[in-house]
Amino acid sequence: MDIFEKCYAHTYVDELREQDLFPFFRELQSRQDVEVIMEGKRRIMLGSNNYLGLTVNPEIIAAGVKALQEYGTGCSGSRLLNGTLVLHQKFEREMAQFLGKDDVCTFPSGFQSNLGCISAIVGRSDYVICDRENHASIYDGCKLSYGKMLRFRHSDMDDLEAKLKAVPETAGALIVTDGVFSMGGDIAKLPEICALAKKYGARVMVDDAHALGILGKGGRGSASHFGLEDQVDIYMGTFSKSLASLGGYIAAEARVIDYIRTNSRPYIFAASVPPAQIAVATAALEHLIAHPELPGKLLDNARYMREKLIAAGIPIIVSDTPIIPIYTYEPIKTLRVQKELYERGVYVNATLPPACAPGECLLRCTLMATHTKALIDEATDIIIDVLQSYEE
Repeated sequence: MDIFEKCYAHTYVDELREQDLFPFFRELQSRQDVEVIMEGKRRIMLGSNNYLGLTVNPEIIAAGVKALQEYGTGCSGSRLLNGTLVLHQKFEREMAQFLGKDDVCTFPSGFQSNLGCISAIVGRSDYVICDRENHASIYDGCKLSYGKMLRFRHSDMDDLEAKLKAVPETAGALIVTDGVFSMGGDIAKLPEICALAKKYGARVMVDDAHALGILGKGGRGSASHFGLEDQVDIYMGTFSKSLASLGGYIAAEARVIDYIRTNSRPYIFAASVPPAQIAVATAALEHLIAHPELPGKLLDNARYMREKLIAAGIPIIVSDTPIIPIYTYEPIKTLRVQKELYERGVYVNATLPPACAPGECLLRCTLMATHTKALIDEATDIIIDVLQSYEE
């Protein structure tokens, strides 16, 4: 049998293209900002994870340019060997201090951060216990480990406790959860998770990709949001959202970070974050520290848009994050609405199975701290008009 047979049999994309409903890989012709030029036209950007709007900040751009000029385009090696720059060490010190953890190690991407941490920490006799709606990188980290993975129903603490009870007393256990779930925008039940972890002797790891720069004191994340900094053992985060760059990090106590640095295959065998990217992430972190009001402004923008949608009777998932998922339920309707919004100048993301449950398709809208009320009004009015036209 030809191994490519599955590729030739996959016709779903072809069918969507024939209907002019394929929503992905839109060509961006400008900076990632609140307004962009995409495929030759102005669009209001409501589909980016650039939560603090820092990708266009002149000082942050200048930091990247300076690093590019001083250190060149790349490190050409792993952190273990020739790829450790003073820039990496600087970021790790500042992020560890910001989060109140002993130490931080960085990875070339947020995806690799989860992959590298979980696969290193979870051994053959260990268990890793995951919320069903965790990010794909967490699942792949579990697959790369030699431990046994157990999944609990989304934010179901009774089911989590049942899974913890199933772990042998002789085994180690790591509970892994998103801090903010990327599709639904809801916040993990960290107080309950930490209480159960303490009861059953498990450790807790939180993926704060969508919480850093958003929740907690000065944007310190979901553990800070709940006042649980001393009860979450491992923080994971990414540069590609609030920090306006590319890369990721793990924060934990010093001995844990040392173990990851010397045992994690995705860390040891990958080239380190390039100079410009680590410099940009550091400058973005320093900007966040200097402007602790930014997370509040971001959440105010999201609250403003959410209230307008609710007042218009638009069905959404309600949360206290900048992620606003709008229910569109069925795939074809979702794609048609997304296309019409795009044609009218609003870019949002279509969320289809397997990223959501069948019959629960969404339009995933995300706000930035730099959106103006005028832009939010313009985009929201278009969204409401298009969605209401489908109900007539």
